[in-house]
Amino acid sequence: MEEILYCCRFDDFSENKELMEEFLAAQDFFYGSWEDRENPRTVLTVYARTEEEGKANLEKIRSLIPLWSQYGAKLGEVEYFELEKTDWSEAWKKYFHIIHISKRLVIKPSWLEYTPQPGQVILHIDPGMSFGTGQHATTSFCLRMLDTLADRIEAEKLNYVLDAGCGSGILSIAAKLLKYPHVECFDNDPDCMTVSSENAVINQVELAPFVADAETYPGREGGYDVVTANILGHLLLKFKNNIAHWVKPGKYLILSGILTGEFDEVSRQYQELGFTELERGTEKEWTSGLFRKNS
Repeated sequence: MEEILYCCRFDDFSENKELMEEFLAAQDFFYGSWEDRENPRTVLTVYARTEEEGKANLEKIRSLIPLWSQYGAKLGEVEYFELEKTDWSEAWKKYFHIIHISKRLVIKPSWLEYTPQPGQVILHIDPGMSFGTGQHATTSFCLRMLDTLADRIEAEKLNYVLDAGCGSGILSIAAKLLKYPHVECFDNDPDCMTVSSENAVINQVELAPFVADAETYPGREGGYDVVTANILGHLLLKFKNNIAHWVKPGKYLILSGILTGEFDEVSRQYQELGFTELERGTEKEWTSGLFRKNS
């Protein structure tokens, strides 16, 4: 990071306090929030490392507000300002903590001390360099499913993983650490290429993220054994035919980023494409699912 951070701040008056945080995470924004209980609102701040990125964030946020409003978000005006990095770096550390995704998989911010238990896999994330930390309900579900399926890698030959909409690279890195043999990842935001690569270096794994989108990416010939698609529900429906095409018959699809009220419809439409719902998880107004493609 540079010495100056370029920031977009706005108030959120939505009834569902988790809604906007998940929308920001889905766009791979690096952000922080705090709750004002005297004047009920949540103050959200999106950070950037360069002025160019900051101005691009401002334009992107303003363009997305009408869409977010359709989902019930009630937002104030967006304020743009600059902030000294030293004012930010120490203050935000208190918002991050060690996350036990499962008995095996642990997410650890770089500055915290933790002694791994035998057999544990530690995924290191530095919020000073990345956009995602695994704290969001949709991300944690994907991580849990990757961990669960890792027990079947050899028995079911789960050799190829695709992380669609990789963001910070946290799912791809987890897959690498969990010993999936081949992991591919893409995002439609070019900035995620740098972020994913930085996080891969921190975790000492090889990752080659690339720019693509769920609408047109053809996937590898022969398909993938595990696909994670942690994007918003309406996009999962819009691009469902292509997403379904990525998955090998008999193999797995993890769908996330879906509001609970939308999940049944998403599940129904994927079942029409030949998938069986195996598991679903609901947390903080969001529901995610694990599916198997019928043979």
